[in-house]
Amino acid sequence: MKESKLLYGSRIRGLPFKRNFIKFRSLKAQRPLQYLSMDIKYVYMHGTGRNALFLTVMDIYSRKVLIHMLRHRIKKGDVLVMLSLMLLEYKAEGMSIRNDNGSQFIAIAVREYLREKGILQEFSHVATPEDNAYIEALHSNLQREVIDRFEFESIYHAQMVIDRYYEWYNQKRRHGSLLGKTPEFAWSEYFKSVSLELLKTT
Repeated sequence: MKESKLLYGSRIRGLPFKRNFIKFRSLKAQRPLQYLSMDIKYVYMHGTGRNALFLTVMDIYSRKVLIHMLRHRIKKGDVLVMLSLMLLEYKAEGMSIRNDNGSQFIAIAVREYLREKGILQEFSHVATPEDNAYIEALHSNLQREVIDRFEFESIYHAQMVIDRYYEWYNQKRRHGSLLGKTPEFAWSEYFKSVSLELLKTT
């Protein structure tokens, strides 16, 4: 790789800020919303002959997809809007989120927003997708089970199909890592157990 000069540009020089790089690839989440994972992937639009960008945020404890967005372009403002919508529904307390070093995620506005919300932002090491393996696996499934099987006429067509897939994924798909449970079941099971514990103590 080095001799063929394929590593050119793989190192970030002159970092404008000190990044909190991921220390542990494998996480033992104790509850939902403790650790989240965020990533962007390309989705080809056959109807327009161009790629669109697809952003997903998932909960690592339950593997549940919390929110997603498909756009021709995704900039820092789009990330901020999506995170804001997500936090209208979910509490940020004690939350960490990991992502790669995309320009949308290293933007000052995004970093400051997460800091203000008390959310710890972790960055994967450069050219190391294994650091964000949870969502990489999700996007790999999406690629194999949906994107490779459809020719999307438009971004609206793609959005409709992916929305349907993620609904099935959350509600019906069983995970070996969850002992055969679905993401939604693992998510609900935790909060039911917490409610029962509260009832016992009152």
